[in-house]
Amino acid sequence: MLTLLLAASLAQVADQANQAYKTPELRKGIAQRLTAPDRDAKQRPQALVQALGLKPGQTVADLGTGVGYLLPYLSEAVGGNGIVLAQDIFPDFLAKARATAEAERLNNVRFILGTVKDPKLPVNACDVILVLDAYHHFDYPAQMLARIKASLKPGGRLALVDYYKREGAMPGGDAVNHIRLDMDDVIKEVEAEGFRALGRQEHIPKSQYLVFFEVR
Repeated sequence: MLTLLLAASLAQVADQANQAYKTPELRKGIAQRLTAPDRDAKQRPQALVQALGLKPGQTVADLGTGVGYLLPYLSEAVGGNGIVLAQDIFPDFLAKARATAEAERLNNVRFILGTVKDPKLPVNACDVILVLDAYHHFDYPAQMLARIKASLKPGGRLALVDYYKREGAMPGGDAVNHIRLDMDDVIKEVEAEGFRALGRQEHIPKSQYLVFFEVR
């Protein structure tokens, strides 16, 4: 019985959320949506980066950076002496993120190819790890959270932004079926892996929340 329970805990949990990411052709369509002209109004990137409380010289990881949408904002926040770690599990997304950084001359951005079980972030390196609209895509949340925990500096924070699991939370999408857990259950799951929630707030009214965690 214990073996079965362990196997269940290690099984993939986000397969439905990741159907649209299975092939390069599907990801190309996702990339077009991630660079839509109206995304700033919907995502409020400046407000989000301000809420992160980043300081010049810090290291911030953008875990699941996609096409690098947030990289210009994060790069400016940590300054020339800071570092932005742009991480994703898809080489084609990272290539687009790299192109974004080159076009914007973001010299403090580094790129990391991770896996579904390990983001491959350096150990004890990050002041803040941001997971924007990506936690519900984690196939193996326990393994990912263990590696995230190891990558945070003492006093570092995990910032998790995601959609509510509620009708109407995802414009043009079905949050009830697409999102695995609502906010309260996400907090319970993350805390079960050695974190403590520091605070929560609404990022996009009735759509997205922001929760900060520290290592317990």
